[in-house]
Parts: sequence; C-alpha cells; structure tokens
Amino acid sequence: MSILEILKYPDPFLKTKAKPVSRIDEETRKLISAMIETMCFARGIGLAATQVGADKRIAVLDVPAEQRAGGRGQGENLIVLINPEIIAHEGETKYEEGCLSVPGFTADVKRFATVVVKGLDKNGKGLEINAGGLLAIAIQHEMDHLDGILFIDRLSKLKRDIIKRKIKKAIEDEKKQL
Repeated sequence: MSILEILKYPDPFLKTKAKPVSRIDEETRKLISAMIETMCFARGIGLAATQVGADKRIAVLDVPAEQRAGGRGQGENLIVLINPEIIAHEGETKYEEGCLSVPGFTADVKRFATVVVKGLDKNGKGLEINAGGLLAIAIQHEMDHLDGILFIDRLSKLKRDIIKRKIKKAIEDEKKQL
C-alpha cells in the first residue's frame, strides 16, 4: 500500500501550475495508483497530483454515482484524468467545498453547473466526460489544483483572509502542543 503525504496549505508547492504529462510510463502508473490509494485512505472524492508533490497534470476522482446529478454514462465511480481541459460549460452553481489540503475548512464556491472535460485515461486513451452536480464541481476543484488554485482563492478577499487567519492560528496552536 502506497499512501502519499497530502500537502497542506500554506505549502508553496500547492501554488504550482502542473506540467502536462507527455507519456504514460510505469512511473506515471505507479503515481496514479498511489494517488487513488491516498484519496481513498483520506476519504476524499478527488485528489490532484500537485497535492502530493507531483508536478503532473493528473487528477483522480471517486464521486458516488448518486451524487452525480446530470452526469451521463460515467460507468465506474473511479475516474483518472490526465491533461484534463474543460471544452464546454453551462450555468452556475454554488457548493460548500472542502479540501484535503485545507483540512477543517469549508466555504461556498461558485462553479459551472455542468462541464464537458476531455483528457486521457490511465492508459493514455482519449476520453470525454459530460458532468453535472458534484462530479462537475469535483472536476473543476481538482483542475484548479493543477493550475495552482485552491478553493479559498475563489472566495472574496474578506472570507479568504478570515480562513487564512484561522489556519495560521491552528498551525501555531499545533506547534505549541508539540
């Protein structure tokens, strides 16, 4: 079992804009497997490579089927997205998001209500996903990570500053206990 360390805010690597994957080799497959294990272990619904310190445009998602309102023909819950890009979107929605890299904090974030995303699967085969509901939100959240954007960066300056202060205080309190 390969559980990776999930980087926590304010780790500067979380601001990295990930590089596209040029070939899917054994190292990439191992990273994907470890990311899936890490996401499941952490009880997350998505994980981006940048969250585990890898500079690659890879995201893994596992959104329960009943939460995928508007998603069509997705099949299995587990999705691996390599070099994803949104090619179409519609509407707007707001959802209370959390993040494995910003534990203990949630906030309402505006997102597209539906997205069409294309990329490669874990075998390098092209894929296109039409997503709505939580799946669309999770895809956008993970793609933000690949661009060095955290959900707190999408908040108003006031809300973002409040959360950053709370995180700083939590880190200081944790250090005092050590």
